[in-house]
Amino acid sequence: MIKKTLWIFLMVATFGVAVIQTENSYGHGLGIDTIKSMTNGKQVTITTQITPSNFSDEEQRKIIISAADTLTNQSLANVIFHINLFHEGKKIIRDSFFADDGRLTIQVRPTTDNQIQISGERNTILGAWRETESMPVELAGPIFGTGGLYHFEIGLNQTDGAGVTGDFGLYTADVTVVTDHPYTQVDRNGNDVEFGVRSYYDKVSSFKYDSGTNTVNFEMPFDWDRQNISHVPVVHMEVHFPKDFGDFFVPSYVGKANGIELFKSSVTVDDYSGTNERIVHFVLSQDNLGFLKQAQKASGNENPQNIQFTLEASNKTVFPMIALTKNEQIQVDLSWDPVTIEPDKNTRFIFTFRNPDTGETLRNTNYDFIIIQNGDELYRKSANAQIGGDFADYTFPEDKTGYTTIRFENLRGTDASTEFGITVVPEFGSLVFVIFCIAISICLVASRRVSI
Repeated sequence: MIKKTLWIFLMVATFGVAVIQTENSYGHGLGIDTIKSMTNGKQVTITTQITPSNFSDEEQRKIIISAADTLTNQSLANVIFHINLFHEGKKIIRDSFFADDGRLTIQVRPTTDNQIQISGERNTILGAWRETESMPVELAGPIFGTGGLYHFEIGLNQTDGAGVTGDFGLYTADVTVVTDHPYTQVDRNGNDVEFGVRSYYDKVSSFKYDSGTNTVNFEMPFDWDRQNISHVPVVHMEVHFPKDFGDFFVPSYVGKANGIELFKSSVTVDDYSGTNERIVHFVLSQDNLGFLKQAQKASGNENPQNIQFTLEASNKTVFPMIALTKNEQIQVDLSWDPVTIEPDKNTRFIFTFRNPDTGETLRNTNYDFIIIQNGDELYRKSANAQIGGDFADYTFPEDKTGYTTIRFENLRGTDASTEFGITVVPEFGSLVFVIFCIAISICLVASRRVSI
């Protein structure tokens, strides 16, 4: 994965097509949005996609829009897409495009020119651009230079080549492209600290790290209209900062959105994806957004235009810690006793293997439990968790303090694995955090729980 204000209102047809009400919205997310609705007695599915979903990639940038009959899954033939495209509140293009097979591909070439130029074959009868074998449709100019939310208003007609024969109304689609925002902040000693925010929604502004309260704040535009929320499965943001920034490298965090404290599951820590940086994820599901809307209304804030994110450092350790394998087939819950891990004192690590979709324990799970420090394996236990859970005891030697990895490998006889991390520091206690195999798994798991 989308960072933006989504405008999902009933629209007056810009191109003379009828207004429709979207019945269901599916798949809005990183780089793609799919809308299904009924118009003139026909169920139509419109899919709008931008590739790649991260403009830092070198892949050719494209807009791909397709139209299909929802019931038969067959493409609509000979369609005209009337497209209004907006970015950051500004109109990028307004034009019409023909696709004989119901699938429109527009090549995009960002340039430093002031105006956008469209090239391809122009059908003068239909007044629409069309792709041919020898000439693709291309947009060139100041477009797709940055990520964020791209808002499409798409009118859809069918044609017999001489005129319009079918009218399938107007659709709105919102497609997200990843944006990365670097920020240099100052710690309590006056030293520069490099933060970053990766947004899978809209662009971020007003980032600030407050060294006095040990808190990060930033905001992004968001439309809290119910129809818009029904169109958004998940809002995902990442806060990045160096692992050696000790003031903010703490066991856990409290997350807030517009001053309302978020559920613990909405704020997760990832030290696995980056070697030298910690990533803290904000993951707001559709249910979370609905709850936040009601909470804001109850507090008298009925029409906010953004989401103000707050991340507060906390020294509280919360059990169980949870991590997923890369394939997301196995969830591992981990806790230990005592909470403060110190050398020369036995620590019992307690773990449970679960189905991440149902939460049920996975009986007869083979596993390797490994403790690693500074690249060296300190301890390994290979066993079978017959009832889905087990434990391992280990006493750290006096000279084995600092950052430590708890790894689970060969789960259920496969190459599935995952990791957790702890820091054994006698004078300060134990700093604890979850390590996910891949950061994006968090977004996928959250998306699973959204009913669309």
